[in-house]
Amino acid sequence: MANMISLIIPCYNEEESFAPLYEKLCSISKDMKERYGVAFEFLMINDGSRDDTLSKIKEVAHLDSRVKYISFSRNFGKEAAIYAGLQNCNGDYAVVMDADLQHPPDMLPLMYESIVTEGYDCATAYRENREGEPKIRSFFARNFYKLINKIAQVKMTDGATDFSMMTRQVVDAILTMPEYNRFYKGIHSWVGFETKWLPYKNIERAYGTTTWSFTGLFRYSMEGILSFSTAPLVIASLMGIFLFFLSLLVISYVILRTVFFGDPVAGFPTLISVILFVGGGQFFCLGIIGQYISKMYLEIKRRPAYLIKDSNLH
Repeated sequence: MANMISLIIPCYNEEESFAPLYEKLCSISKDMKERYGVAFEFLMINDGSRDDTLSKIKEVAHLDSRVKYISFSRNFGKEAAIYAGLQNCNGDYAVVMDADLQHPPDMLPLMYESIVTEGYDCATAYRENREGEPKIRSFFARNFYKLINKIAQVKMTDGATDFSMMTRQVVDAILTMPEYNRFYKGIHSWVGFETKWLPYKNIERAYGTTTWSFTGLFRYSMEGILSFSTAPLVIASLMGIFLFFLSLLVISYVILRTVFFGDPVAGFPTLISVILFVGGGQFFCLGIIGQYISKMYLEIKRRPAYLIKDSNLH
């Protein structure tokens, strides 16, 4: 029986890009079937789209039995969509890729050869440049990778994307991590299988508009840091120690200045400054601790990562 590749494609308001994507995937899958003898499964995860994405997926699924879909009851986010795809895919190999064609499908043969011929467990694409991306966004993205590689338990390549092909063994390993707060790039690195990194040049979005705002990307980066690093808690502890010793220095300064120089320290400005400084430090530390507690709260409730409203899976 021929090996099967499952393409897991999260879709959120992708009505404009779906037709070009499907056409491209059909072309690539045909070439790879002739070349390698592999079968394909297109698993579309409709993440609560508000446009006609689902109807377009259903139209194609009616004509092409390879097209499977899962439609969520609302928007649960890309991480939940990837998780649903991995849980429901049937392939010997699984590919996670975006629906906007910024992840070039032409790389699929190279990924497959990296795993089958070269013996890698995963083949993951990374952007070797950020042309066309706003400079401020590129600046923060590069520094995010530098930061997380220094403080986190996992190492990630600068420009790493979700676009990856993996063996069934890797899929099963990822599925053993059922946490609610998911950060796929970190999880993919944490499982520790041998990965080949494949570079590609950044591709600007040709259809539709991105749903990722700067605020959304910031929250996503914080999710990665909080999921794979306890360094912020260490920072909070160090700040507490710093404030304690600083208070000792201030007290010593006030006593020495009063006893030896007879120079009384102005009370009101000094008091207000100390209160603001110490209070700000305390709230900062409480905020860090609160973030971790909120993650624990969501995990303890054991809510499902997603809810399915419609599907053609059997």
